[in-house]
Amino acid sequence: MEPDNHAFPGIVISALRGGSGKTLLSIGIIAALKESGKKVTPFKKGPDYIDAGWLGLAAGQPCYNLDTFLLDISTVKHSFYSRAAHSEISVIEGNRGLYDGIDTEGSTSTAETAKLLNLPVILCLDCTKTTRTLAAAILGCQHFDPGVDIRGVVLNRVAGSRHESILRTNIEHHCGIPVVGAIPKLRSHDFPERHMGLVPAHEHDWAVTAISAASQLAKNHIDLETIVQIANASAEKNRTGITIEFPESLLPLKKAQGERATASVTIGICKDSAFQFYYPENLEALSAAGADLIYLSPLTDNAIPSEIDGIYIGGGFPETHARELEANTAFRIELKKLAEAGFPIYAECGGLMYMGEKLILEEESYAMTGILPIIFGFSKKPQGHGYTAIHVDKENPYFQVGTGIRGHEFRYSRVIEWPGSQANTVFEMKRGTGIQGKRDGISQNRIFATYTHIHALGTPEWAPALVRNALAYQQEKRM
Repeated sequence: MEPDNHAFPGIVISALRGGSGKTLLSIGIIAALKESGKKVTPFKKGPDYIDAGWLGLAAGQPCYNLDTFLLDISTVKHSFYSRAAHSEISVIEGNRGLYDGIDTEGSTSTAETAKLLNLPVILCLDCTKTTRTLAAAILGCQHFDPGVDIRGVVLNRVAGSRHESILRTNIEHHCGIPVVGAIPKLRSHDFPERHMGLVPAHEHDWAVTAISAASQLAKNHIDLETIVQIANASAEKNRTGITIEFPESLLPLKKAQGERATASVTIGICKDSAFQFYYPENLEALSAAGADLIYLSPLTDNAIPSEIDGIYIGGGFPETHARELEANTAFRIELKKLAEAGFPIYAECGGLMYMGEKLILEEESYAMTGILPIIFGFSKKPQGHGYTAIHVDKENPYFQVGTGIRGHEFRYSRVIEWPGSQANTVFEMKRGTGIQGKRDGISQNRIFATYTHIHALGTPEWAPALVRNALAYQQEKRM
């Protein structure tokens, strides 16, 4: 529990639509403030790994996800306040447009998150081929929901000083809020902007250089002092004696924390450029549930350490590393032998593909572990994209029958061949695509493989379940 009467300075960076440049802006502001000596805590609104990775790299600490579909409101508040309490300013990057959500009420929108946390919004505007109309668009956002505290705008892709002057004059006159920055159109050699949100930061050796360039961009073109003032003023205005309590929804994790001394296992996390999509909260939840974490690479490691009692393989891009994954025969063979011996493996999306028999890419075939008799192919269009809602309807070692789970999926892969039946799938897809036929969640021995990504704070039984399976395997190993 944090002390009462705590201030939480922060801002939400949003836009009128996706692709407006808010990721670049958020990275630049975070990096510039960090370089000035401030401790910045980054957050990403929505189910996103890539943007979060860039924001975390800019801040020098993990970026946490805030999502009112995946998490209940009390958990979102707890996650934000408990982390923001230890920083001087928090920066939340929104997703899509300010009011975009899954229903007419905008219940999962960036606007609702900003209201929930009493934070001011800075709009990032793509100014390409427009002037006074942007003032009308901002005015519409202000009146659409007066409860959203829009406090400033940043002009992006400005054509020149005259363009900036017209925009600034009209916005400040008609909307009554300041323009706190104006970023010129960037050429590809000035900054690799088109890559932001498309590739994981750690995949490229230019990532640190890109962060430095974003920081310099913010220093040159953003009024950072005014942004900090907006964050601080809002924090003081909304100082209401918030008490941070452990929400009831996280009781399975709280219980697991108390049992840690008697439930010590070692979980391997497959993390490299092929598998890198992990919420930091998921890894923290495994630790809280009693697991020591060891990081592995199916790309480069030739063996799986004997002390490991289970493995978590997250999402990523196995298709871009298919040749290297196939070439590491030793790792594939050993993982399959372990799986057949009751070794727990929890695999999400890219991890699911690695569990399969092979990947077919442009008529080339690449062998994977063969743990599951599935052959995957790929399409140029997403085969599953968006939030998922799941009903657990069959027995399995991880989730109780009758449990409802919320997650998300985003993938271009699809099942080409699956000689088995769907009898061993335990998820009925109420929303989303799943593996096949509105089914997902393959449960086989202690293996669990699914296209759905879950968030540990939204599915708090997941981490204790993986640790429980690892503990059972550990005990069998000692017999």
